[in-house]
Amino acid sequence: MTPTLSERHGTVQPPVSVSAIVSAGWQPLRGSGNSLVAQLVAHFDGLIRNHGLRAGMRLPSVRTLADSAHVSRDTVVQAYDRLSAQGLVQARRGAGFFVCAQRDATAAGHTSSANSLAQGAAFDTAYLLRGMFRDGAETAGSTGNLPGRWMNQGLITGAMRAIARQGSRAELELLGYGVPQGFLPLRRQIASILQAQDVPAHPETHLMTVSGVTHGMDLIVRCFLRPGDTVLVEDPGWFVIFGRLNAMGANVIGVPRLPDGPDVSALESLARQHRPKLFILNPAVHNPTGLTLSAGVAHEVLRIAQQYDFLLLEDDTYAEFLGRPPLRLAALDRLQRVLLVGGYSKILSSALRVGYVAAKPEIIHRLTDLKLLCGLTSALPGEQIVHRILADSAYRKHVNHLRERVDKARNRCLRLLEALGCRAVHEPVAGTFAWVDCGTDSEVLARQAAAHDLLLAPGVLFSPRQASNRMLRVQVSMADQPAPWKVLAQLLGHYRAASNSGGENTVHAPK
Repeated sequence: MTPTLSERHGTVQPPVSVSAIVSAGWQPLRGSGNSLVAQLVAHFDGLIRNHGLRAGMRLPSVRTLADSAHVSRDTVVQAYDRLSAQGLVQARRGAGFFVCAQRDATAAGHTSSANSLAQGAAFDTAYLLRGMFRDGAETAGSTGNLPGRWMNQGLITGAMRAIARQGSRAELELLGYGVPQGFLPLRRQIASILQAQDVPAHPETHLMTVSGVTHGMDLIVRCFLRPGDTVLVEDPGWFVIFGRLNAMGANVIGVPRLPDGPDVSALESLARQHRPKLFILNPAVHNPTGLTLSAGVAHEVLRIAQQYDFLLLEDDTYAEFLGRPPLRLAALDRLQRVLLVGGYSKILSSALRVGYVAAKPEIIHRLTDLKLLCGLTSALPGEQIVHRILADSAYRKHVNHLRERVDKARNRCLRLLEALGCRAVHEPVAGTFAWVDCGTDSEVLARQAAAHDLLLAPGVLFSPRQASNRMLRVQVSMADQPAPWKVLAQLLGHYRAASNSGGENTVHAPK
C-alpha cells in the first residue's frame, strides 16, 4: 500500500473509523432541504477545516461508510468527488481517500481565479462572470458571446465611416449627451422590424433604448420589484438575472422549463400560492436549452398572467438565431402586460452594448425616468452605429450567414459531446449553446476543468435553487477548438474509470 503523508514523515495516523465519523456528528437527515451528498460534504469539510481530521488521515472506504450510514455508495462517491474537487481530500488508486494538507490563505497570496476555484472557491454567478472577463484569458466552453472572428467587423467600421462623413451635425451628436429615450432614428428602425413581426411598437411611445439586454432587465427589476417580492423565473434559466434578483433580496422561485415552454401547470400553482409581481422568461431561443415556445403554452402563460395579475418580462436575446419570425408573447399580448427586451451584442459585437425595451407607454415613461436617475442616457455613438447597420442590406446577409455557421457548429458540438458520452435530453432548435447531461456532477467537472483554463458552466448556475446536477452548458464555437476537447475527454475518462472501479477514485485533472 502506498504510505500516507504521515507515514512518510515518521508518524503513523490510523484510518479514521466509521464510528468516529458518525459520533462526530453526521447522521443522514432524510427529507431535509439539503441532499445527503451535501450533508456529507459539509460534515467532512467541517472536520477537515477545524482539524478534526488531519493531513494524511485516511477516510473510510466508500463501501464501509455507505453500509454503516445506510446510504447508497453513489452518495458517498459524489461526496468524496466534491471534497476532492475542493482540494480537501485526495484519491490514491487502490488505497482510498486521504486528507490533504490545507494551505494557509494568508501565506498563499493571490491565486488565479481558476486555481481558487479548484481549491474550493464558490462556483457562483460572480465567479463565472469574472472568468469570462479576466485579462488575456483564452476561455472556451461557456462564454456568452461568439468569437470575434465569426462577426463582420466591416459592418461596424463601415457604419462608423458613414457617420463621420455626415459632418458637423454628426460631430455635435457624438460630443453631446444622447436622448433619454434613445436615438430616435434607431427607435424607428427597431419599431419597423418589430411591427413587421406583429409587435405593435410605436417608436415614440412604446420603445426606449438601453445599454444591452442586461441593462434593460435591470431597469425593469429596479422599477417593479422591492425586496421580498416574489418573482418567477425559468428553471433552468439565465444565471445572471438570478444573481441580480438575489442581490436585491427578491424571493426567486423557479418554474420548470419543458420542451415547449414553461410548465403551465406548475406556473398556475405557483402563481396562486405566491402571487408574483413578475415572471421572467426566454421564449424564442431559450438559454441554455436552445428550445422554443409553442402557441398553446404561450396562450396559457398569458391567461395565467392575466388571472393572477403579474407582468411578463420577455427576453428576446437570441431570437435572431431562430431562422424564422419567433412566436412572441409581446405580439399576442399587444404589449399590455409584456415587456419585450432585445439587443444586438450577440449578433453584431459584444462591444456594442445597445438594446431596447418595448412596452406600453406608461411603462416606457417610468423606465426612462429611472434610466436617467441610474446613468443618464445610453451612449449615443453605439446607437448611431447600430442604426446605420440595421439600415444596411448587408445586415440581413450577415445574420443569415452567422446563423448558418452557428447551426453547423452546434451540430458538430453535439456530436462531439455525444462521442464523450454527453447527450442533450432534447435536441435544441437553435442558439449558441449545447445543454447536455455529462453523466457526472457537472460542478465537480467544471472545477477540475478550471485548472486547465477551460471555463465550463455547470447546471447548478442555471437553477434558481442552486441544486447540483449533471447538466452542462457548452458554447457551440468550442467545436472549432481542439484543445478543450482533449481536456474534457480526459476528465470524463477519469470519472468513468473511477465509477467502474467501484468509486475508490475521483475525477482527476489531466497531467
